Amino acid sequence: MPAPPRLILASSSPRRRDLLAQIGIIPDAIIAPAIDEMPLRDELPRLYAARMAASKCAAITEPGAFILAADTVVAAGQRILPKAEDAPTARHCLDLLAGRRHQVFSAITIRAPDGRSRSRIVLSRVGIARLDDRQREAYLASTEWHGKAGGYAIQGRAAAFIDFLAGSYSGVVGLPLHETANLLRGLGYFP
Repeated sequence: MPAPPRLILASSSPRRRDLLAQIGIIPDAIIAPAIDEMPLRDELPRLYAARMAASKCAAITEPGAFILAADTVVAAGQRILPKAEDAPTARHCLDLLAGRRHQVFSAITIRAPDGRSRSRIVLSRVGIARLDDRQREAYLASTEWHGKAGGYAIQGRAAAFIDFLAGSYSGVVGLPLHETANLLRGLGYFP
């Protein structure tokens, strides 16, 4: 029986690698695509997530391999929240999200070795409870927010703040596993 085609994860996120491992999929390589991740003027969160996943997938050229790319976007209304790279940005995100529900769009694009491509967008709704100053300051001091879309990690300390979740937990973390596994199988990838 021939070896299965290689699987390349087009991502710089260690969380996506770890999520895939949960379902027994270990990428043969992880390549961070070099793309411009700046949202277009007036771009809606759903369309931005889809464009980012497709762009990441297209940026990786690896003949004979499956390419898996994803993007996760946290949105407050129609506003795309950034990845928090500093404490003021993390604070701003927490201020926008605390005490309300928001949307998380997780987009996946997979390209098969024969060039066929499939995409999917998974919408999750997340509620973050109201936070008092002590909770907010403790979370900001943890620096767990660093590099996280919307300034929080649902799988970390911020789990204590989540009072509502409808949709895909793994999608909020960074890769909707059910949908990813189905797309891979549909394209003929069986690890």
